[in-house]
Parts: sequence; structure tokens; C-alpha cells
Amino acid sequence: MAKYQKGEFGTIYPQFERKPKQAIKHLQKTKEGECTNALYRDDIGFIDIVWGENDKNNKGFGLKHIIEKHGKEIKELGFDVSDFIPIVVQSGLLKDAKETSKAILESNMFRVVLMKEWKGKNKKFVLTAFDLRKKRKP
Repeated sequence: MAKYQKGEFGTIYPQFERKPKQAIKHLQKTKEGECTNALYRDDIGFIDIVWGENDKNNKGFGLKHIIEKHGKEIKELGFDVSDFIPIVVQSGLLKDAKETSKAILESNMFRVVLMKEWKGKNKKFVLTAFDLRKKRKP
């Protein structure tokens, strides 16, 4: 069995570079760790996907948070989370966030928020993803 390094978010799985769908499915199985360089955009560079955490109040980050807090609404849109995140990351318009440590990728209907740093270090990963239409109700 391969020896994996441990990182800030648990086991580091480097074998999913540019393979976001496989990375997400792997993290859904292992329920821990991070898949480094799973996503890529020319204007941002490589983006990691981390399992992350989510508490009983749905405060958290990463894939666990997205599935537990926003998974139902993503399914209602007809997407599996493993398709939704890569599509929004690739097709969303890059916008500045209020906090300089974050970036936003968004369309009229969807948003993905990226962290650009973690604990003072340069680290890009998917923080959250959701259906914007519920947030924009008149």
C-alpha cells in the first residue's frame, strides 16, 4: 500500500491532479484528507479539494460542509456534487471577495468560494459551493 503524507487536513492524496470528479468521490469514501491540485484554472492555478469539517449548526468548510449544508439543493438542481463543483469552478466568473484570503467563482445561479490561504500559508482550496438562487430571492 502506498505511503501517503499527512497534511493540515489529514492524508494528502496527490494522485487526483486535474481529476476533480475522482477526487471528490475518493474523499466521499475516505471522509478525511485532501486531494491536492484536483482542479485547475489558468487565472487561479491549482486548487485543492479538502474533506474539511461541518458542525451541528452547519458551520464549516470543504466537501463535508458542502454535502451536509448544500447537498440537497445541489441535487435539486439535478447535479451530483462531484459534477457541480468542477462545472462551477471551470465556468464561473472570478470575483474578488470581501476578504482578501478568499476568491469567488460565480454564475447567475451558482457560487463556489475558494480559500487562498490557510493559517498564514498560501493554500487554495474549495471552501464552499451552493445554489445562489435561494440567496437572491426577492
